[in-house]
Amino acid sequence: MIRAAAAAAVALAVACTAVGCGEEKATQSVDHPPTTTSQSEFRGAELPDAEPAPDFALHDQDGKLVRLSDQQGKYVLLTFLYTHCPDVCPLIATNLNTALRQLGGSRDDVRVLAVSVDPKGDTAKAVDAYVRDRHLLPEFRYLIGTPAELHEVWGKYNVAAVRRDPELVDHVAYTVLIDPEGKRRVIYDSGVKAPQVVHDLHVLMRKEEAA
Repeated sequence: MIRAAAAAAVALAVACTAVGCGEEKATQSVDHPPTTTSQSEFRGAELPDAEPAPDFALHDQDGKLVRLSDQQGKYVLLTFLYTHCPDVCPLIATNLNTALRQLGGSRDDVRVLAVSVDPKGDTAKAVDAYVRDRHLLPEFRYLIGTPAELHEVWGKYNVAAVRRDPELVDHVAYTVLIDPEGKRRVIYDSGVKAPQVVHDLHVLMRKEEAA
């Protein structure tokens, strides 16, 4: 079920990782692993078509409405997480938060938007504790909503989330880097690392300066 969702994501030129959170070893299924070509400057997988990222609006950990289209002019790292995930999601959150820290003065131009894949478990209280316990920076916004609101966003980004038991959710986990014009430029699987992200952000920033 999750692997079928990953295949659908690949059809849209996004190489996604299917994650079974909470297993002894996270299961992964990637139809075409996100690798760069020798011509690409990016450490993640460059999306050659640079299609616009679908707009959406959800509330963050502070109860503020966050609309993707309002982030134009910023670099956005969009990912999909849930607070009770015992393995993959905390690593993704940590690496993206570390990337923000490593950007120094450039951090103000970057936002991380983490969309919940668990409308039941990701309550405002749970998200507040998650943000606080992991020392997520102010530029890291954890977005929650009703099942209907979140399902609409998942559909736009070919993300499937299936509750396996009361605590664990199987879901497609990837991070996409969106440029200041709102276009999807680079994608990372669930093994995204901070140095990759920092490098690719600097590449995009240089391109913008040279334009």
